[in-house]
Order: sequence, then C-alpha cells, then structure tokens
Amino acid sequence: MTRPVRLAVSGASGRMGHALLGLVRDDERFELVRAIVSSNSARLGKAAYGDVSALRFSDWNDASDIDVVIDFSGPEGLASALDYCETSGASLVTGSTGLGPEQTERLAKASERIAVLHAANFSLGVAVLTRLLREAAAALPGWDLDIVEAHHNRKEDAPSGTALALGHAAAAGRGATLDELAVYSREGRPGARKAGTIGFAVVRGGDIVGEHQALLMGQGERIELGHRATDRSIFARGALESAAWIAGRAPGTWTIEDVIAAKV
Repeated sequence: MTRPVRLAVSGASGRMGHALLGLVRDDERFELVRAIVSSNSARLGKAAYGDVSALRFSDWNDASDIDVVIDFSGPEGLASALDYCETSGASLVTGSTGLGPEQTERLAKASERIAVLHAANFSLGVAVLTRLLREAAAALPGWDLDIVEAHHNRKEDAPSGTALALGHAAAAGRGATLDELAVYSREGRPGARKAGTIGFAVVRGGDIVGEHQALLMGQGERIELGHRATDRSIFARGALESAAWIAGRAPGTWTIEDVIAAKV
C-alpha cells in the first residue's frame, strides 16, 4: 500500500488505546481517522492525542474508508468493531482478551471474509517465549508445568490471555489441548498433583504492566522461562507493526508469528 494506512483505534480511551494514540501520531505509515470510545471517555482520548481537529472520538456511525481497525476494547467493543469490519471489508487487528467461546468462534467466521489477526500479546519477546515453551514442554513431557502471571490491579480477566496462550502452546507441545490439562485453582486439600496437568497462578496488584513465567519442574532440577514487560508501548508498537503488515491482506486468520516471519 503506497499511501498511508487509514486506521481506526477501538478502545482509544483505555491504557493500550492511549499508548497507540501516542505512537501513531508520529508514524508516517498511518493516517488515524477514527478513535472509538464511549461518549464519556472522549475527552480522555483527546487529551492523549493532542490535535484532534480531523479526528472523530465517537462510535462507528458514518465511519468510512478505513483500511485497518486496531481493537483493544473488550468483548462488547470487539463485537462492534467486527460488525464494522465485516460490513466495510476493513482488516482487524485485535488484542482484546477475556473472550468467550462465542466471540472466538465469531472471529474465526469473520476471517472467511476479512483479514483477522488476534493476539493475546503483541510483544516480540512473548512470541519467542511461546515458541520456547512449546519446545520445552514437548522435550520434557514428564515434568510438571505451571504458568504464573502478574498484572496491574485494574485488569479484569484471569488468567491473562497471554498466560492462556502459553498454556495452549505447552499443551500442543505435548499433543493435547489445554481444556484437557488445565488446573486453574488449588485450595484446601486438592490431593496430589495429577501427572501432565498445567497449573495457573494469578497475581493482581499495583501498576504491573505484565509478567509471565513458565516453570517446568523435574526431580532435582527445574527450568524457568519468563518475560517481563516494563513499558506498555511494546504492545502498541507490535500492534502497529501488525496493522501495517495486514493492510490489504487476503481474508484469513493471521498471527503475530506471521508478522515476525516477514521481518526475518
């Protein structure tokens, strides 16, 4: 695409929305034409973006000529973004988490008509961590495996989407599904650990951007694989890279690994 990508940001008043607005205004690859927020949040988005004379802080009414939508809103906001993308043909990059089976299925169906990239985490480091964990879980099938994640005290879903994505990768490495292996809570007297399960632990507090650690535990030794994010802008940068890459792509389900592979 020779001209700038015409971009809309859904969830513009949230933490990730603010980070995106701060970065995209100086990125010549994009023209930001719409920031989707609730009416009582519009002033927050305007404060983050600065000069908004040509920018709409509103809903999807009258939106047109958008190439890519970046969505970091939540299940409701994602549904509205999907409505727009399926009608207009715009590509969708979404990092919304806490999605149920219905939303996940709808994303899959939408990918038959538009290009869709859904990632629990847009960090390059997390993408590498995911690959390493998949390989380690496959190489050490008899070792116990737990995933520990920590986020700020405003995060509503648990475990995080990234923790679940790591769990899916580990389960796949062992030829199973996460539904078969996951243990999301332990309390009281649950008894001895069942072989092959993947445990999860969650921490919520302060302003933690995002930390994920996978523990593979054998007899007399253990491996710790982890990633710590200290700046939320790494996720926004990854989302913008994904938006630049997916503009004009054919319908289908794409991944952050596809974006990374194009840079190698």
